[in-house]
Amino acid sequence: MTCFPPVSNRPLKPVARLVKTVGIAAAALSIWMLADSSHAQSPYASTSEFEEHARMLRENALLKVEPQVFVPTTGSSAAASIPSRGIFSSRYPWKENIVTTVFWIGELPTKNNPTPNHASSWDPNWASNYGGYDDPDATHRRGFIPGAFIPRQNPFYCALPYNDVTRGTTKPEARVVIPWFRQAFEQEGHTVCKGRWVAIRHGNRVAYAQWEDCGPFRTDHYQYVFGTAIPLPNLNGGAGLDVSPAVRDALGMNATRDVCSWKFVEINEVPPGPWRQFGDNNIFANRALGNPNAARVQSTAPINSLFGH
Repeated sequence: MTCFPPVSNRPLKPVARLVKTVGIAAAALSIWMLADSSHAQSPYASTSEFEEHARMLRENALLKVEPQVFVPTTGSSAAASIPSRGIFSSRYPWKENIVTTVFWIGELPTKNNPTPNHASSWDPNWASNYGGYDDPDATHRRGFIPGAFIPRQNPFYCALPYNDVTRGTTKPEARVVIPWFRQAFEQEGHTVCKGRWVAIRHGNRVAYAQWEDCGPFRTDHYQYVFGTAIPLPNLNGGAGLDVSPAVRDALGMNATRDVCSWKFVEINEVPPGPWRQFGDNNIFANRALGNPNAARVQSTAPINSLFGH
């Protein structure tokens, strides 16, 4: 059994907080450093200096555990309305058996899809920036891309029913429900969701896509997108995921609606495949063209470590 030197009369409240937030091992180390003045002079001139050191240890420990969600118990009414910590996961689990519909850039409104797809939730010129109409008709496609042009963005895209920004501001709950928010946030009103990679499974096939729009139907269901809730009822049978024609074809899905499973993945988990080949929003395609900075890296891993294939 390890014995620690007797603790002096220094205040112990900061130590108790350190044990709670960082862990017994790290706290024990700091207690040993503070204890036994007969052996060594304390490196901390004051309690406030010690608390600052404890805060830094806590932040470093939290950064090593990714992704992680913190749900506040106090704060604004919006934050207070977030469900309890238990519905959120510290990892990216598969969301199983989700009704999945097919949508495409340039799609016109229909009875069950009243919103045209010339624009996305994050790009008012989506169709133009993509390069044109992403025709879902298999006879009008070349492999996984439209037959009429080479897309300027990744043809493997999807939509999930949450938007982290509204009217030029970041939604209050986004800071606590999005696991990667702290690492990806740049400025108020800029999405940290656009371009995020998602793995989608149908049967024994798995394809990878980038999150480029919000839907189906909703833009506020963070309890499902980041938690353990199920999609809410809607006109498409409770659909909770939209996928592009390229994803549909790669997975062998039905033409308009099927059942899939999905989960978020880090960029270094995206394997080689057709989802790496096209798009100025696709870091893999830009890397191949010698332009690794054109698309945002969603991971804190060094860029050179992401391309070992």
